[in-house]
Amino acid sequence: MRSTQMRRIGLAGIFALVLALFGLAPSASAAEAGPTDLTFTTDSATTTPGGTVNLSMTLTNNNTYDVWFIHQTIEPTWLTTQRPDLKYSFTGCSLATAAGSVPCSGTGPANLGTNYGATIPPGQSRTVTLTLQVAADSGCNGNIGFYSYFYAEFSDSTSTSGGPVYTPETRVLCA
Repeated sequence: MRSTQMRRIGLAGIFALVLALFGLAPSASAAEAGPTDLTFTTDSATTTPGGTVNLSMTLTNNNTYDVWFIHQTIEPTWLTTQRPDLKYSFTGCSLATAAGSVPCSGTGPANLGTNYGATIPPGQSRTVTLTLQVAADSGCNGNIGFYSYFYAEFSDSTSTSGGPVYTPETRVLCA
């Protein structure tokens, strides 16, 4: 019995050595950033019926070429759609620029890519903020959340896509 156990340990050790020699063993390196990253933040985790929450989307160009074109969608999560008593809409959109915020268009489940402005140089980011308005007659004690897919094209004629990227959820509290 003892001989069988030693054989199993020996075979497992040989197998691990073979994997390591041929580079098939898992490595412990950190994941590299993709050519573009999309992140979301909110200015508040909670609101009440009639309240607003600012949802900021930041697109970062990690590539060595300019981002020339972006297509992005934003949709409610499945759990959000299961609460028909939650009533909300996007009522505003602004792009942060060096000169301050400027209005943008295409809010809601639409092409949000044009809102990031023209070219995004390597290593730079653009932030678009959507204003989420919760209706005064909305239900409460539920969460509102969204997910997004995006597609970006670079000046070297390459492209990348990503998603789903999830927003932080906003809890609608009873007053």
